[in-house]
Amino acid sequence: MRLTRRGFAVLAGAACCYLLGELAGYTLFRAIAGIALGAVAAAVALTRFRPKVEVTRSVYPDRIERGRPALATLVVRNGTGRRHGGFAADDRVGSEVHEVAVRPLAPGAAATYHYELPTASRGRLPVGPLVLNRSDPFGLARGEARVGSTAYLWSYPRLHPVHPAREGHPRHHHDGPITDPPLRGSVDLLAVREYVIGDEVRYLHWKATARTGRLMVREYADPAQPRFTVVLDTRPAALSAEEFEEAVEVAASLLYAAAAEGQYCRLITSSGTSTPVDSGLRVARVLLDELCLVARNAAEDAPLVPASLITGARPGGALVVVTGRDTELGTASRWRPDTVIRLGGTRAASGSAGVITAGNAAEAVAKWNAVGVR
Repeated sequence: MRLTRRGFAVLAGAACCYLLGELAGYTLFRAIAGIALGAVAAAVALTRFRPKVEVTRSVYPDRIERGRPALATLVVRNGTGRRHGGFAADDRVGSEVHEVAVRPLAPGAAATYHYELPTASRGRLPVGPLVLNRSDPFGLARGEARVGSTAYLWSYPRLHPVHPAREGHPRHHHDGPITDPPLRGSVDLLAVREYVIGDEVRYLHWKATARTGRLMVREYADPAQPRFTVVLDTRPAALSAEEFEEAVEVAASLLYAAAAEGQYCRLITSSGTSTPVDSGLRVARVLLDELCLVARNAAEDAPLVPASLITGARPGGALVVVTGRDTELGTASRWRPDTVIRLGGTRAASGSAGVITAGNAAEAVAKWNAVGVR
């Protein structure tokens, strides 16, 4: 609850009238001061009243490609035993406010409201909570009460139709391609993660468990499993804000196609993110969630690939770098990327082997499909 400008003015006027009445001995001014003070007190009491309603919301779908329609559903229920008067409310949608005029509700009745959500921008959009607005008839005070929970809409980068990369080379006893590192057995250590119900107990990683205080397990991968890695340049100097959004779309399209093809995927960014996942559409959601939140936040003088990652072995399988038109690969060239996709123009050597230059994501994936990157 807070007083409006009018409320503060009435309160100041009441104080002045009271002082004038005391100093000059006029009863009328003291009466006016009492009436004004009573009006402010009544306004405060009225706006402190909070409507007793139950608010539930849902967002469908909760994950959507940027630009696709998404809908929010708001249900306001009167759970009391008496009729509830209508009121105005604001539903927060990111940085915007959606006004909702809640109609009067009978005991136990509910009202449902639908409205479309903005999906023009990539990101995680909070929806809610509902802010109930209360004001007195004279506009002296205003009260706000937040009810209900907050839902989230994940606005994914746009996915373009793209052919998945094929990587590796055949061995004399193996049917199909395998990755460049030599076979070392039936499984390779992919990552160490927290234990979930259903994991093999024999894969428990006791050192990591002792260090973190939580049960940690080793996650293994078949070395013959096709793999695909995308390095996304998140340095502000490499890509402008518009070019970066196009680069995120390219990375998302390539990783989604590779995961759907059954390849183990990994996303690496200049800001230090390294997200390896299993294959399949189910785990592709992890990469899309990461790309939904990724931002241009690496330091200006940061390398394309952080030193902590470049010192390790080259990621197995196909490796694609998505960067700007004039950026240097630097130490990332040690990994010998199979393809470098440069966005923002055609000043780079478009005829170079393994280099694709394009002005936007649609042009980049079209060139990728045309040359049949393998």
